[in-house]
Amino acid sequence: MTRREMAMNNFMKGYNCSQSIVLAFADMLPIDEKTLSKMSSSFGGGMGRLREVCGSVTGIFMVAGFLYGYEGPETGQVKADHYARIQELARRFEEKHGTIVCREMLGLSVKHDVPVPEARTNEYYKKRPCPEIIGDAAEILEQYVKENPV
Repeated sequence: MTRREMAMNNFMKGYNCSQSIVLAFADMLPIDEKTLSKMSSSFGGGMGRLREVCGSVTGIFMVAGFLYGYEGPETGQVKADHYARIQELARRFEEKHGTIVCREMLGLSVKHDVPVPEARTNEYYKKRPCPEIIGDAAEILEQYVKENPV
């Protein structure tokens, strides 16, 4: 199964968009899946259904932090290099979807949505492009990792 398929499958199981990405890369990370799932649980629905930065993008950023991030109170070039990496990943995602903002991708006018997630029914999946967006995010990150081995 590809990472794209794993991420999409995670979402279809009920994980949020951020968890779906992080768990698709769990085998590369130095932390257990339960902790990864809890760590990324706040970022679904554009950060707790605030409809801000897409959870799949924050998932990309979390994995990139584990793989390439710095450990201390860095300043200067180390921090700049990592932020440049994050901006590059965001650029690649934005190139494909026109934005990294959840509500813009979903065509929503509401900025801060109700906190109760919608039921994951067949109708839900028909009206949401989220599985494809999540799959694209997984591909973007996988390609980046191939280009920049850890």
